[in-house]
Amino acid sequence: MKSPYTGKEMILCKEDRPFSFRKEEYIVVYHFFKCPDSNESFTTTELDDLNLNQLYNQYRSKYKLPFPDEIKRLREKYGLSASKMSEVLGFGPNSYRNYENGEVPNMSNSRLMQLVKDAREFKKLLLLSNAFEGKSLERNTNRLELIIKEQKELRFDSQLKEYLIGPPIADTFTGFRLPDLNKFTGMIIFFTERLKPWKTKLNKLLFYADFIMYEKSGFSMSGIRYRGIPMGPVPENYDSIFEYLTKKDEFDIKSTPFHNGGIGEQFKPNPKHKFNPDLFSDAELSVLEEVAKRFRDTSTDEIIEISHKEKGWIDNNFEKKIIDYKYSFDMIL
Repeated sequence: MKSPYTGKEMILCKEDRPFSFRKEEYIVVYHFFKCPDSNESFTTTELDDLNLNQLYNQYRSKYKLPFPDEIKRLREKYGLSASKMSEVLGFGPNSYRNYENGEVPNMSNSRLMQLVKDAREFKKLLLLSNAFEGKSLERNTNRLELIIKEQKELRFDSQLKEYLIGPPIADTFTGFRLPDLNKFTGMIIFFTERLKPWKTKLNKLLFYADFIMYEKSGFSMSGIRYRGIPMGPVPENYDSIFEYLTKKDEFDIKSTPFHNGGIGEQFKPNPKHKFNPDLFSDAELSVLEEVAKRFRDTSTDEIIEISHKEKGWIDNNFEKKIIDYKYSFDMIL
């Protein structure tokens, strides 16, 4: 960004600053541009969003409030518009849409949204409201009956996913997103189609995609937790995840024996599953492209060496700890 005073490029600065929200104080890694000649500071809309997201996310995490992607996912589960969701839940006409767009809900509305994740509870509210009548009411109650039945049948699948990607908690170790196996799978397929990477390199590509997304927005891409190990940052439980997805034909893994006795695993596209860009926002697609371009010609050994310079890995690899997404703001890339 250029200074409006001198026309010269300004410096992107980051510093811890206290901010208040709903009478509570939180520390935010505040991002701003500074003109070295005039000493004036400026922000952009993107930086303002990043700074505010950090503030709101700490509040949401502290009080276990639902995050925007959870709120949107809940509405899509029931196949309703944002205005109809507001009407069923007894919110103001634009409240649900505002919550999806990042406004922090109050405590009572948050608890209600969390309660109606259970389709049986949502059905009770829908019948109490005047949001639908006649055939429209019949159509929606029939849909809810199917969802209630599916909830029972999908219990094992839900338990399996929790084993693979961890509990459905949005916090600083998930980049303030609920872990999303479908999205994480899409990220793997993207890099597999573009680069056909070896497993060790793929783990770093996934790490950089998630952490760069958080650096830009205050939210990760997939909600996956990453751990520091000697070979660099890796997704938590990555071997089990890859094995599960390979059995579902999401992609193929070709094993190759090396002269030193080791075995390399290279990821190859499976024609049964193509990359689905609809799973991602424009900003997320841009980050995926950025990471693929940056590391296209980087060898596995080279990307390991690069990842070993990251503070997030340096501070966590000795004890193999989960890496806090706040380390995004210290990345060397």
